[in-house]
Amino acid sequence: MAENRASEYTEGTPCWVDAQLPDVEAGKRFYGELFGWTFQDQPDLPMDGVRALKDGEPIASLAHKADGRLPTVWTVSFATPDAEDLCRRIRAAGGRIVSAPLPLGDLGVHALVTDVGGAVFALWQPGNHPGFGRRHEPGTFAWVQLYTRDTEAANTFYGDLFHEALFGPGARPDFGRAPVSDVFAAEMPPHFLVHFAVEDPAAAMEDVVRLGGRVQVPPFETSYGTAAVVTDNQGASFALLSRAPRHHRAG
Repeated sequence: MAENRASEYTEGTPCWVDAQLPDVEAGKRFYGELFGWTFQDQPDLPMDGVRALKDGEPIASLAHKADGRLPTVWTVSFATPDAEDLCRRIRAAGGRIVSAPLPLGDLGVHALVTDVGGAVFALWQPGNHPGFGRRHEPGTFAWVQLYTRDTEAANTFYGDLFHEALFGPGARPDFGRAPVSDVFAAEMPPHFLVHFAVEDPAAAMEDVVRLGGRVQVPPFETSYGTAAVVTDNQGASFALLSRAPRHHRAG
């Protein structure tokens, strides 16, 4: 069932994900076979890339890296009604603005920022494009986990910025926080890990390897389901998640 309603995206709700890749065509082959995605060009955007669709609904973007020195990554966008105002609050809370709010035609306004620990994420102020057309079903966004060195500082930072989305009445967040050492080596920098829903993480993990990706962390149990951490055929990390029953708290 599609779950895309602009009113549903309270400020601080994950509403979009995009991958920055050296080779978009290779990314289309990998994710198209892994998740059953189809693709359409994005002539209305300034970067060379495509929008990924699941059953005809938008669920992600693949974009070409403008600079080879930039990381090959999946980035999550959090919804906001006012990107300029949220950037001011992020800066005041100890975060940093990587790229200031930029209008993308009629689609919306995009900004790139970091939290107090240095983890990078994006902001999306919707115009004609509110965000995911589908989520919480196989082959679509299911969860995002922040791996950080200071969970207390992260909880304060995001709890203040996104309180309604995380803790408000009826909140059903798709966003948790955990120490880096829970899954990754302690020297791993703080980062967000985008999770895509699958029915069987172990089986999907085998498909990842067959398609040229690799396994970082085999399936493990979390409070929000069974997850495995993998990379695609170009090195972008993401997780495969078989979701536990929906919870009303982040963590």
